[in-house]
Amino acid sequence: MVVYEVNLEFDVAIAAAYREWLSAHIQELLALPGFESAQVHEVMDPLPTAGRQGLCVRYMVSDLGALETYQREHAPRLRAEGLSRFGEEGVRYRRRVLRDTGL
Repeated sequence: MVVYEVNLEFDVAIAAAYREWLSAHIQELLALPGFESAQVHEVMDPLPTAGRQGLCVRYMVSDLGALETYQREHAPRLRAEGLSRFGEEGVRYRRRVLRDTGL
């Protein structure tokens, strides 16, 4: 199991539209093979830039192969869709991939 984490920061002016889009986007990812669940967290610390909101989406993915398939076959289209709708400055992204250490 791996965690695919996407940290988002977006303008409050687009918050309602972005959250609506994000909800549908998450459902689209959860329909893909290997994407088992998702949690959405509001970022409390560090505080987002003034006039912006922060969210962290954590997807539980069955294995690295499923994530690589997503990144290769689906991510370019889905990312382009978000960029065309909200622009590069409207939403900023940081992504991480995490694996349990067993500690």
